[in-house]
Amino acid sequence: MKKIITLFIGVCLSISAQAYTICIDAGHGGKDPGALGFFSKEKTVNLAVALELGRLIEQNCPGTKVVYTRKTDVFVELHERAHIANKAKADLFISIHANSTAAGPKGTTTSGTETYTLGMHRAAENLAVAKRENTVITLESNFEQKYEGFDPKSSESYIIFELMQDQNMAASVGFAKEIQNQFKTTAKRTDRGVHQAGLLVLARTSMPAVLVELGYINNRAEEKYMNSKEGIAALARSLYNAFVAYKK
Repeated sequence: MKKIITLFIGVCLSISAQAYTICIDAGHGGKDPGALGFFSKEKTVNLAVALELGRLIEQNCPGTKVVYTRKTDVFVELHERAHIANKAKADLFISIHANSTAAGPKGTTTSGTETYTLGMHRAAENLAVAKRENTVITLESNFEQKYEGFDPKSSESYIIFELMQDQNMAASVGFAKEIQNQFKTTAKRTDRGVHQAGLLVLARTSMPAVLVELGYINNRAEEKYMNSKEGIAALARSLYNAFVAYKK
């Protein structure tokens, strides 16, 4: 019995000593600005929150390795973002974005955060988000060949996501729920819930993965918040708290 207990303790210590890897993806970048606000670009907001989240993890979680898809204002192809996470054998993938609506020059009053996991969109607004985020592939050369004829603007192209069986779905949804809870309690943001959509960057990862929308950049108040030191810190802290809770 003592030998069994000793062996069990040894295995547990070995597991706990193994590095846990998280891949942080700052959406858009370089020639791809993402959604546009009144005075800022989505790519800048995404990067600021991604870097702060990474700093918090690196500072407070010594057993965790942080991998970034980008740390500067550069363009990274969508399939390459997933490849970076897969190559690093990441245990978790989080893609950071800011939302937008099709409102006119006056902007929108729509506000709040939401988190997406891979799946078939059940609502028109979820399809709109997927189309907007996936359209970035059209900036890549030979995107038709790279993505096997996938057309991000065609609703028919998204039928494939109905057929995909995501083995990481339960873990992804659990992490997404934790993120939304932290956005609501830590950052005091409006909770717009957890959703599913056909997002290519999530489809190509081999680990639990989520995509977060930090707020609406064409909402004047939210844009100001997402560009402030306080807003960046609170949003990153929310994601950090969610990561710690999920990892436990």
